[in-house]
Parts: sequence; C-alpha cells; structure tokens
Amino acid sequence: MNKQISAFLSATLLAFVATSMADSTPEASAQDTKKMVQNNFVETAKKGINLSGYVDTGYSYNFTGAANGNSDVRGRFGSDTAAKGDFNLYAVKIALEKALTSENKAQAGFRTDVMIGEDANYLINRYNTVVTGTTSNFNQNSNALFLEQAYVSIRAPVGNGWDFKVGKFVSILGYEVIERPANMNVTYGLLWQQMPLYYIGVLSSYSFDDYLDAKLGVVNGSQTDNNTTTSGAGDGCAVLAALNVTAPGGNANWSNNFQYSSNNDSNSWQGTFSSSTCSGVENGSSGTGYILIYNTWGNWAPNFADDKFLVAFNALLGTASTNSNPRAPSGRPGTTWFGAGAYAKCQFNDWFNLASRGEYLGGNNPSKLAAGIEDTGYRNRNSSLWEYTITAGFNVIDDLLIRAEYRLDWGVSSVSNPNFPIDFSSNSSGPAHYAGAEVVYSF
Repeated sequence: MNKQISAFLSATLLAFVATSMADSTPEASAQDTKKMVQNNFVETAKKGINLSGYVDTGYSYNFTGAANGNSDVRGRFGSDTAAKGDFNLYAVKIALEKALTSENKAQAGFRTDVMIGEDANYLINRYNTVVTGTTSNFNQNSNALFLEQAYVSIRAPVGNGWDFKVGKFVSILGYEVIERPANMNVTYGLLWQQMPLYYIGVLSSYSFDDYLDAKLGVVNGSQTDNNTTTSGAGDGCAVLAALNVTAPGGNANWSNNFQYSSNNDSNSWQGTFSSSTCSGVENGSSGTGYILIYNTWGNWAPNFADDKFLVAFNALLGTASTNSNPRAPSGRPGTTWFGAGAYAKCQFNDWFNLASRGEYLGGNNPSKLAAGIEDTGYRNRNSSLWEYTITAGFNVIDDLLIRAEYRLDWGVSSVSNPNFPIDFSSNSSGPAHYAGAEVVYSF
C-alpha cells in the first residue's frame, strides 16, 4: 500500500513539474521535462579548451610632470604618462580558447580575451584622456574592463586549409602587440601608438606553404563597433591585407600589412586626425575622407647566436585625406605620417636578457602627433618625435618575469605645458625621462 501511495505521489509531482515548465506545450510529458533538464547545462571541462593569462603590475616614475598630477609626453600611452611616481596594475589578462588543430579538415573553435586594469582604461579609447592635451593621475583606473578579442574561428578544407576569424580581433599591423609582457620593452612604442588596436569583422588567412602566407579581411574600421566609422558620414568600412614571408629554418620573418578605410576612423592615439575637425581630436564629426596605412616589419635571429640574439625593424607610412567638414579651418592640409623603429634583444643566459628600442615618428603637420592643436601657425609645420628605451629582463623563477626600464623621449613639442596643454608653441622639446619596473606572472 505504501509503495502504491509513493508511486502515485511521484507521478503526480512529475506531472505537475512537466505542466509548469511547458507553458506553450501543456501536453509535455515527464520524459520531455527530463530531457530538458539533461540538455540544459554548461560543461566546465570540455576537451580542448584552454585557460591562460597573466597578472602584470609594476612601478613607474616620470621625471616630467606637474604638482597637480598632470603629465603629457607625446607618443606615450596613458598608463605610461602618470606624473612622478606611481604604482601600476597594468593588466590582469584572461584568455579562453579552443584552438583549431593542425588537421586540414572542417572544424571550428573560438577565442576570447579580457583585460582588467589601468591599460584597459586607455585601450577602450586612447582618445579619452588626451582631448585636453594632458594625462592626469586621476585618470588611472585599475577597475576598467576591456574586451580585447572575441571571435569564432573556422577552417574550410580548401587547399592547405583556409582559416577565418569572425568577430572582434586584434590588429594585423605593427611589430608590438597589446600584451606588454610579449613585447621587448615595458612601455609601448611611438609606432604602436599610431597603429590600429582592434577590429570587428571577418579576417581570412591562408598558408601557401611553409614560407608564404597571406591575410585578407573586411571590418567596420579601427577601434569602432559600428560600420559608420567616427565621421558619421556614411556606411564606412576598412579593408585589410597582409603578406608574410618566413625564411627557411624559421629564424627570420618579413611581414607587409595594409589597411584602407573608406572613411575617417579612430586609428590614432588621439582619436582622429586633425583634417577631420577643428581641434583635431573631436570624435563623431561630419565629413568624408579616407585613411591608407602601410606597415612593414621583420625580425632575424642569426643561427650563429644559437637563439640568444634577435634584431628587428618596424616601419610605418600613413596618409589621410582632407575632408569636407565646413567647420575645419582654412588651409588645413591632408595628413601624412611616417616612422621607423629598430629593436635588439640579447639573452645572456637562462635568467637575464637586455633589450633596446629606438624609434622616430614624423609628419607633414603636428596633427597626428599631438592632440588639440590650436595654434594656427603650427598646422602646416613638420613635426617629429624620438624615443630610446633600454630594458633589463630577469627570469629567475618559472612563469615569473621581472623587468627594469629606462626611457628617453624628445622632439618637436614632445612635452606639453600643463598650464597650456593645447597651445603647441608653449610646449617643450624635452628631453623627458622615465624609469620603471614590471613584475609579471603568467599562467
């Protein structure tokens, strides 16, 4: 009797649950409910998904800066310009990925990268702290969140395998990357500041053989989540292309990268180039224009050095058209910018290395190199910036990197006057000294 009562109550309960969870299908059975519960879960240990990342922190001291915490050295990234001494949480990075295998078959995967920290605050928008020409210590924000990448990867079994990224992915241009620990130096370089950071769109890649591979993509534009670009004048987009050559043996690479944007977009550190607006930094302006960028870089690890020595170069040429913005001052030219950098790294032993970087960045007017130029006498004047950096690296414990760095910046109006940040004529040519240290744990 007790077994019959128990069976009756169980059947009644299952029927009630099934009816409650199936509003649109009141005839759903207890078996349907069971299937629903079984299929509604997240598998936390799925094969092939890898979690990685790092914690990057340190201390920086800028010998240039005002008592109110303002400092602006042209060409430096926001986290690298805090006045005087500053402890930094550069980034906590977490990456989740299911990578494509080496098999040439139809397959899919994904990758997503998230960064939290002071770098994230400026990676979201390099324009947001230089609109006035200064960077304040009060803008340092270690709580900022930046979605670096989020894309689906697909391989079509065509030829040697044709790969696609669909979603948000980092730029194909530039020798340096967003991740500080992956670069030779702690601070970001002058040329990196002028490179696009990320896109949203489609990027395809194909390897012809072990020595030659190419990329081709169509995206919204640089640093934008919409397809109008920052000028707001039309359905803009950008086309990406790259051709990479690898030497036999794999100890040398030569990369050639192109970007053409059909409208003005946010590919510079100050937001837009000056030919699009009155001040040179205002987003969302009206008007039309284009941007064309060519970047080439290469590196070489000579065989005689047994992987202990690496040299590299990086070069950039960009041009932007003058647009039809009626608010733009008369005499505003189109903008051309160019630069070159040389890098070297020597690994003396298993735990110590020394790296150096020297860069030049110039242009036919200062609009690409300095935010908010108001002095009309300087709009048509050539401008140039220089920097030299030397970095000592220590790998004393597995997965732990410690680096110490010194950097020197100079050039035309390389250091802004904190009292008159947008008056080009009141700025100095430097030099601006920097010293810092970095501690990175990778996992």
